[in-house]
Amino acid sequence: MDDAALHRALTLRDVATGGIRDFFDLADSLLEPDSVQNALTRLDRGTLAVLAVTGESPNPPTISELAARLTVSAGRTVTATDVAERVAILDSRLLLSLGDDRLTPYDAVTARLRAWPAEGLPSAEELANEPAPSALAPVSDTDTRFTDRLAAESAFSVVSSIAELINELSREPARELSRGGIGLPDSKRLAAAMSVELESVVPLVAIATRAKLIGLDDGHWLETDRGESWLLDGTAARWITLAASWHAALPSDVRGILSSRPGLSWGEGLRGFVGWLYPAGGEVMDGRIAEFARDAELIGITSHHTTSTVGAAVLSGDLDAAVAGIAEALPDEVGQVYLQHDLSIVSPGPLAPSIDARLRSMADVESRELASSYRITHSSVNRALAAGESAESLLEFLRGISLTGIPQPLEYLITDSAARYGRVRVGAALPGDALQRSYVRSDDAALLGAISVDQTLSALALSDAGEGRLTSRFTADVVFWALSDARYPVAAENSDSEIVHLRRHQLARVRTPPIADPLKVLIETLRAGDGGESAAAGAWLARQLDVAIRARQTVTVSIAMPGGVVVDYLLEPASVGGGRFRARDRRADIERTLPLSSIISITPEA
Repeated sequence: MDDAALHRALTLRDVATGGIRDFFDLADSLLEPDSVQNALTRLDRGTLAVLAVTGESPNPPTISELAARLTVSAGRTVTATDVAERVAILDSRLLLSLGDDRLTPYDAVTARLRAWPAEGLPSAEELANEPAPSALAPVSDTDTRFTDRLAAESAFSVVSSIAELINELSREPARELSRGGIGLPDSKRLAAAMSVELESVVPLVAIATRAKLIGLDDGHWLETDRGESWLLDGTAARWITLAASWHAALPSDVRGILSSRPGLSWGEGLRGFVGWLYPAGGEVMDGRIAEFARDAELIGITSHHTTSTVGAAVLSGDLDAAVAGIAEALPDEVGQVYLQHDLSIVSPGPLAPSIDARLRSMADVESRELASSYRITHSSVNRALAAGESAESLLEFLRGISLTGIPQPLEYLITDSAARYGRVRVGAALPGDALQRSYVRSDDAALLGAISVDQTLSALALSDAGEGRLTSRFTADVVFWALSDARYPVAAENSDSEIVHLRRHQLARVRTPPIADPLKVLIETLRAGDGGESAAAGAWLARQLDVAIRARQTVTVSIAMPGGVVVDYLLEPASVGGGRFRARDRRADIERTLPLSSIISITPEA
């Protein structure tokens, strides 16, 4: 095998590289019963039947002969083409050998399959002829309409929840634990932001990660650039992103099980079918199905484990039909809101994403349902001003979306906040100051004094530098956002005292660190120690003798003598080294020392 084929085979067999010093060790590891069983758990019933029936054949069959035998056993036509495809799978996994158009499974593989019935697993005959149970059971048309309605509700809910997840991570990232997963405090915060139960956080994070809307960067979960743009898409476009990434991540063996017809139940029938199709799959296959079935429920591919109409379109690969179907089922988006005298904003329905995103930049979300509500405060206006808005741009936007004009209290709050904005300035300290990294300045001595004694800012370790300045050992952006969260009218400035606009958190740069491939390293090591066919033959003879020595086994050794004569000795090997081996001749009852290079063959005595 070339390196690429060998690497693929070892990957498919999930070979552990420890303890493998040469190709003989590798061969032994591939023939270990546990290794063989692990490979068999990943094969479907039809492929297992090809392997098992081949092992039960008295003579190595051809592909055509095996197809004929399987046809008789199954009671249906099994084509040579189908058998050839399955043989290729088995050959690539080093479970059988195909030579001269005849199939020969390895003895260790056949032995493992013959042990199956005693372990409650199917025999070769059962693998070949046991009919498949129904995977997905149909339901009535009435139930299908009900399923579609519930699926649309799930679709809207998952899109809304993941939008809140992305927005919350853009506001404050979540830390990844060293053992993996998000810690409990962050999980509770995310659950509250999404208005879901705590146990729903993990699957929702998984769905968003699969769609590349959030990512792990330097130990923290953040939104990605794709997530940022996704927030501006319409609800149907958002949903198809989640559904398409779910479908693309389906393993081919799982995808083949799922029907693209609506109104079919994924209940216990699906689990039973998977158990039949992958008889040795056990918890591995059951877990794979359970995970994707769980996410299918959340996304709206199914509802109550029954395929929805849009879910069937996704499963068939017709994403255009899926988008059209979900757009028709979802509630219409609205583009205008009610501005109220108590500074709250109420939308009469689900807001268009672009309007929602702009509102969030200047208002705090109070509730997120079909009809969302927001509230504008001095702090939220300061946040918008820090991002580059002005009083004029805020009022112009609000006039454009308001069904009720702009109430006077709201207009006053915005103009007053804009007038106060920048009374406190934060900037980077001069490069020569090694101890202090930023400063806070203000012409309002009373305001600066309040900041210096504010206990919520004690972590900044602000110190009085005189001349209306405080200094901190933290960077300017950390100080700026701490003051902003404390609701001070703060602005960031550059070295020329010009106001600059900061982004609170960077987008996640999802990087895949280079990882050494242990299989590639193993193959390179094995190749380096392989001296060619003659060296391999000598190593193989030495290995056989080592096995015989450890087992205290008698072997017949054929030796090529000068003149071409071959002599057989019945020997009990004692040691191997320096290209020679020492053994006790059982017939002559003497000790012999013979060169390995003269050995033609070694045959263990029964």
